[in-house]
Amino acid sequence: MEQILGYLGLGLVLALSGIGSAYGTTTAGNAAEGALKRKPEGSGNYMVLSALPATQGIYGFVAFFMLMGRVAEAGTMVFGIGLSVGLVCMLSAIRQGQVCANGIVGISQGHDVFTNTLIYAALPEFYAILGLVGALML
Repeated sequence: MEQILGYLGLGLVLALSGIGSAYGTTTAGNAAEGALKRKPEGSGNYMVLSALPATQGIYGFVAFFMLMGRVAEAGTMVFGIGLSVGLVCMLSAIRQGQVCANGIVGISQGHDVFTNTLIYAALPEFYAILGLVGALML
């Protein structure tokens, strides 16, 4: 049972962080597609902002590799960490994608908000980093 929980935790950290990143990047990407029609010269900024939520998937991948060797001896702990880090990364990526999408819309409307959007988008990312650091500490 311990190993089953451990492997379930590994799957959750990878799946949830990946789902969040996919959702966040497509939210921002959809905004970028619309913004390109209005202000195509901002495409570089749109691309940077659209890619930001992908980092949470990377954090989930790192947590997955960190936890792989612990399944046999601490499956229940791996399950708890995997679920926790996966949820934090998923929700962080989704919300970060929404912040980035709003920044993309602002840029397309002629506002100079790229730098501010990067700062605001870093705030939800901070919690995904904290989740990963917490997993590293256990």
